[in-house]
Amino acid sequence: MTTLHRVEYAHQRKMRERNTNIYRAAHWPIWIFVFFLAPGPLIFDLFAGRGNRWNILWLVVVLIGTGIAALRGRLPGAEPGPYILRFTEDRPNPVYRRICYTFGWNAALNFAFMNLLGLIIAVATGHWYMQQIYAHVYTPVLALIVLMGAVGVLPRVGRSTKGEGWERRYFYGTVWAVTLAQTVLLILWRTLPRSHAADVTEIVVYCVVLLAVGLAAAVGLLPRTRPILPGELIVAD
Repeated sequence: MTTLHRVEYAHQRKMRERNTNIYRAAHWPIWIFVFFLAPGPLIFDLFAGRGNRWNILWLVVVLIGTGIAALRGRLPGAEPGPYILRFTEDRPNPVYRRICYTFGWNAALNFAFMNLLGLIIAVATGHWYMQQIYAHVYTPVLALIVLMGAVGVLPRVGRSTKGEGWERRYFYGTVWAVTLAQTVLLILWRTLPRSHAADVTEIVVYCVVLLAVGLAAAVGLLPRTRPILPGELIVAD
């Protein structure tokens, strides 16, 4: 994402000093979804039609935990006012933002990788092993992502907010690419007959969508994927 065709300048954007109640409430479901997805094997059972009381219990825990955090202004976007006003300002990145975006990265990357790995194995062997993949691969990947978040390697998860004007585009670009690619993959999975040709089609289309959307994000064609260059006060969502 180094070749830039479109940028934004901070002084050209309207500054927001307070978040409305509607704006704050609209961010709560996002973080419910992010943390609900964290126990990957449990979520796999749910989507495989084997949901049980543990899914309900985990949802209740997530609702309570994120609800309390939202009311206290400890979820990104649910704060009374935006935390970041200057994109080049070297401010401490609050712990709650680092935790939330770490698990946001997990929701974006881990499931996309599980699907890609499942497709590769299915094309190579002619068999699907998604349950085994989630049982044995998901948790180590989650641990790696959490470790990367803890040491501040991931964008938006560092100890400082100084690079926010650039780092936000990596996060949103990834979300765009993964969301669209997995949506298309789900449609293909539901509509194509189960065959080797279908598996090949799915992996090709999946990779093409990931690449195409990633390139669109790299040149700033998608919302929130343009780098914001320093200038006047400006808000980061």
